Amino acid sequence: MDNKCLNRVANGCAIGGALGGSMGALYGTYEAFRYKVPGALKIRYVGQTTLSSAAVFGLFLGAGSLIHCGRG
Repeated sequence: MDNKCLNRVANGCAIGGALGGSMGALYGTYEAFRYKVPGALKIRYVGQTTLSSAAVFGLFLGAGSLIHCGRG
């Protein structure tokens, strides 16, 4: 794996993490208010949703970048 491919995969992970984190924060906030999560647990709930969405989407976008890098 060359340096160009490694940079492409790293950028895919970073962009996926940023996009997944922002969508996770929006969705987590919506869900926390929808299900009436009490008090300070809202912050924990939104944080968990944000981190898990960022990790999953970053993983998939990084894997997709790796697959695409092998074809070029």
